[in-house]
This record gives sequence, structure tokens and C-alpha cells, in this order.
Amino acid sequence: MARPQTIEDQTHGRAWRSLLRRPASPGDRLFQGTTLLAALSLLGLLLAMAAYLFYVAWPSIARFGVRFLTGSTWDPVKEVFGALPAIYGTLLTSALAMLVAVPVSLGVAIFLAELSPRWLRAPASFLVEMLAAIPSVVLGLWGLFVMAPVLYPLEKWLASSLGFVPLFRGPVFGGVNFLAGGLILSIMALPIITAVVRDAILTVPAAQREAMLALGATRWEAISQAVLPYARSGIVAASILGLGRAVGETMAVTMVVGNGYRLTARLFAPGNTMASKIATQFNEASGLEINALVELALVLFAVALVVNLAGRLLVRWTVARAAGGGQ
Repeated sequence: MARPQTIEDQTHGRAWRSLLRRPASPGDRLFQGTTLLAALSLLGLLLAMAAYLFYVAWPSIARFGVRFLTGSTWDPVKEVFGALPAIYGTLLTSALAMLVAVPVSLGVAIFLAELSPRWLRAPASFLVEMLAAIPSVVLGLWGLFVMAPVLYPLEKWLASSLGFVPLFRGPVFGGVNFLAGGLILSIMALPIITAVVRDAILTVPAAQREAMLALGATRWEAISQAVLPYARSGIVAASILGLGRAVGETMAVTMVVGNGYRLTARLFAPGNTMASKIATQFNEASGLEINALVELALVLFAVALVVNLAGRLLVRWTVARAAGGGQ
């Protein structure tokens, strides 16, 4: 059931309808036309990019068809190209990144918005936001020379102790693998998710918290049962933004994911993502391989659009469910 309109809503609606009935001045028409042109230019740029990628990729599309998405061989000599391992690597590393980044970001955001001392809140928020400003190549170098050597002993222990689990089975390749790629992506997504979730929590009315506390709830019960459900749409939107960053990241993940090109469930195996495959192969590519790499870029473009569209639909559904009183 929709929320009933208040007197303020009705007054605002009447004022807005009255404003729309006024004859538009030349300045209003100029402003409306300028904003419309700006919106259409963004849509035109998006369509132009998609059309150009499709045009350049057409020889590969015409030759391989659906086999490009299902094939697992990338052989420039025989001109046989399949994108499935790169698509799989993108999905795997992005999933690992979200599994790490979302819980950590949620905890950091709750601390900054609800539990942090006032003197610590601003410096800590600034440091989290500064993490997003670090260039990806710098994070990639840190991951290669610091994170990978630290991960290597842990991976060897996991492989020897939990080798019966497919995820941890097989040899360890020096900390440069799918697991390292997922962890570096989680570091890159963490500041984005944290900032958006923190802002969503700060928009929760104080009355929500006070009502729960007045009923005898603990601080954690007030946060988990009153604050987080109210900020649910912001948390979902933040997670989708972080996922979009993880899916499209190139340089950092290229430096730590290795250079394997096969389908495997092992986290310790080197792999590739769509972005890293394009980055490592494009300079040396020629002939049909260029068209195949552009087709891979087109697939990545489509995946990014689908992720963002799904995120917007999920946010709308979450908001509508909350407005309707759904639990």
C-alpha cells in the first residue's frame, strides 16, 4: 500500500502544477533546451560507442557467432578465439571482491556513522575517501610486491590443509592468481561502497533510532532493526556501484591475476578477466585478433550496462517494497 499523502505533499503538488501551467519565459525555454541537449548527447555518446565497437568487432562476430562466448581457446596462430575463460575470470574475481568488500564496507560505514567518536569521524572518513583516489596502477604494484608475497604462505597452507576442497586444490603460483585479483578489486570497491552506505545511514531520521532506544533496544538492535532497513536502498545501490567498479577495472587486476586462460574452480590458479585480456593482448594483436578483442570489449560493455540496469531495478524494487511496508 502506498504511503498516504500528507498536507505538505498536497501543497507541494499544487504549487508544482501551478508552476508548470505558467507560460515559459525565453530563459526557461533556453534552459530546458540546453539540459535536454546535454541528456541526449550522453545517450548519443553511449550509442555511438556501442555502434563503433560493433562495427569493428563484426568480422569476429560473423565468423564465430555464439561460439565466441562459449569457446575456451585463444589461439592467434590458428585464429580461433573464445571468450569464456575471460568472462568466467571477470565474474569470479568480481564475486570474490563483493564477498569481501560489502561486509567490510558495511562495518566501516556503521562505525563511521553510528559508533565513531566525533573527533575521529572526519579524519577516518577522509582516509577512506582518499583510498578511492589512489591510482589503480599504484594499487596493482602494491598488490604485486606486498600483498602477493603475504598471501603466498597462506595459500600454501590452505592448499596443504584443505586441498580436498576444489577451491583450494592444486599448486600455488606465488600469490598471483584469482584470489589476489579478487582481493585487489575488493580494496578498490571498498571506499566507494563505504562512502555511499555511510551517507545512506546518515540520512536515516534520528526518530528511528530514538524510537527503538525508547522501547528498550540495545544500540546494536537499534542499528540492525531500525537504521539498516531504512537505508536498505542505499546499501543496495552502493553494492551495485562497487560491483560496476570491480567488473570494469583493468590495470590493478592485470598485475596480480596472472596470465592463465582456462576454466578452473581453483582460486590459486592464474587467470584472466575481460579487461586484463584486452590490456595484455591488444598491443601485440593483428588481423582477426583485433576484431576478437574488440568483441570482447563489446561483451564487457554489455555486462557493465546489464549490471547497472539490474542495480537500478533492484534499488527501485527495494524502495517500493519499503514504501509498501514489506519486510
